[in-house]
Amino acid sequence: MHDLELIQVGKVYDDGTTAVSNFDLAVEKGEFVAFLGPSGCGKTTTLRMIAGFETITSGDIIIKGRNVTDVPPERRPTSMIFQNYALFPHMNVWKNVEYGLAVRGIAAAERKRRVGRILEKLGLTDIAQHRADRLSGGQRQRIALARGLVVEPDILLLDEPLGALDANLRRIIQNELKLLQTELGITFVFVTHAQSEALGLSDRVVVMSNGKVEQISDPRELYTRPQTPFVAGFIGANTIFEGTVAAPTRAGSARLDTPFGPMEGVGPREVATGGKAIIAIPSDALDVHPPGWQAMAHNRVEGTVLSREIVGHVGTLRVALPGRKPVQVESHVDRFRDLTAREGDTVVMSWDPARSTVIAA
Repeated sequence: MHDLELIQVGKVYDDGTTAVSNFDLAVEKGEFVAFLGPSGCGKTTTLRMIAGFETITSGDIIIKGRNVTDVPPERRPTSMIFQNYALFPHMNVWKNVEYGLAVRGIAAAERKRRVGRILEKLGLTDIAQHRADRLSGGQRQRIALARGLVVEPDILLLDEPLGALDANLRRIIQNELKLLQTELGITFVFVTHAQSEALGLSDRVVVMSNGKVEQISDPRELYTRPQTPFVAGFIGANTIFEGTVAAPTRAGSARLDTPFGPMEGVGPREVATGGKAIIAIPSDALDVHPPGWQAMAHNRVEGTVLSREIVGHVGTLRVALPGRKPVQVESHVDRFRDLTAREGDTVVMSWDPARSTVIAA
């Protein structure tokens, strides 16, 4: 039995605008799932439908085998943490955390036990009597987590809870959040627009665009094997070439005819010969060679170096190609150590077909 199932869930507003369309998802117990996509893609609307704060137009929401589609928020085994934390500024930390238990009618002795335990786990015991409006952003974020977890939900829903934090504090809280989720074994559903958070924290990522699910994959597969043109352009820093499928070359592979020559990559069965397609190459899969390099007849393009930059252990090379936006090569600095090319020089870029993906357009 899954902790959470969304079955053909849709949301259409009164003015006819479709916010979410035919959303299908099954989440295992203890799984960390992230909803990722640009603003307005429907990820927060979906989270609010799971919580019960938005009615759904079609489909069903199942939690632990129970259909909760028409169940009000306070009777669902979920807890939601909002981007602004929604703390009561006039209450101290203890009262903020205790509030949800009091609303649910939990006895005073049990409230005291649960609140004390969660404050200790999140390192908030020393500030339990401090007012929420006098605390730092990191402390308020932990209070919001404590308030969400103290009611012992089956599913914790998080709506961009790290968005208001600075970069350093965000990294610290990210690490704490993943450790806490692993320790507690609670299912987390997390909405974010930050790829680093989705790819770094979650077991699976749901990429959304215009109210539709584009791909559901673990972070590595999402990065290395995009399944749609949108995902290829949205995740990471892929170089994308358009072309026409020439023919399958072997099982699981396809070759494109492109304006820059023939290109081969891993291709699914639905890519038909003669059809339009793209090939996506991760920025770290590109190798750079001196002009005149001819070791491969395909998967090679020639361009002019626009810039070369090394920051820490990461090297970045931007290469201009005729008639399209520049290509970005990004990898560990060791790969650039013997490269003598500078701005204005000609280079040849190549890549292993196994590291590129052909996607039907």
